[in-house]
Amino acid sequence: MNKVGVDLGGTKIEGILIDENFETIKRKRIPTNQENGYDSILQSVKDLIYDLSHESNEKPSIGICTPGALSIDSGLIKNSNTQCLIGHDLKNDLQNILNQNISIENDANCFALAEATLGAGKNSSLMFGVIMGTGVGGGIIIDNKIYHGRTNIAGEWGHHSLHSEGNSCYCGHNGCVETYISGPALEKNWFELSNMNQRLPEIIQNANNPNFNTWKKTFLENFGLALANVIDILDPDMIVLGGGVSNIDFLYQEGKDAVYEKVFSDFIDTPIVKNELGDSAGVFGACLL
Repeated sequence: MNKVGVDLGGTKIEGILIDENFETIKRKRIPTNQENGYDSILQSVKDLIYDLSHESNEKPSIGICTPGALSIDSGLIKNSNTQCLIGHDLKNDLQNILNQNISIENDANCFALAEATLGAGKNSSLMFGVIMGTGVGGGIIIDNKIYHGRTNIAGEWGHHSLHSEGNSCYCGHNGCVETYISGPALEKNWFELSNMNQRLPEIIQNANNPNFNTWKKTFLENFGLALANVIDILDPDMIVLGGGVSNIDFLYQEGKDAVYEKVFSDFIDTPIVKNELGDSAGVFGACLL
């Protein structure tokens, strides 16, 4: 059966049509234009799906990858950085427009599912997929299936507290992982140390700056503690890193060492690896739903 996947991002909407062998039949990207509002996004997703489906010789299944999460209580979108989606019943609205059942998941779960099935986490019975970008999130995959948990929050490691009196977070709590190792948090810490307003790729080029070692040491300390806590609870076969922060090379040796130092075990060899699918993970994960 052919599958359509749609990755609904803050700036772009990407769609893909694949066959049963995961070979791409057609792929297309369009701007999200979230400033035009919720109804405009619904229309854009509908048009994109129809465009892709016309290339299929059968009615394809449809999966949607979206920022934020579905409330288990109301079914409405919450915690989305595409703010016009918040409070809307995206799944039912799309099903009514398309006259077809669809599957929908948040972007971290789609990333994790794609990497566990097609990417770096293949052959792992328990994989933890990490998103470190504008925010910090994660997905737990057990035997190639998303584990949601009782209340649909499994994998939300970005909002466990590293420091009880630490940085304030939009969620209302203090010390969340996201406030220390997300891209914006790392850039903010660099500005506080150096008075230089730079993006993450630029910061990494500043190894000779006298503030760099302090910045890096703090980053590794928080990265190590955050992922060690996850390993202590899940003990996964593999951890796959994604998002813009995952492009920092020192995470795969020095970062791994920082994690291992804090794990509650006399033996630790959990692979911590870079994703293989890049920004395609979301759209392939949507297909796999």
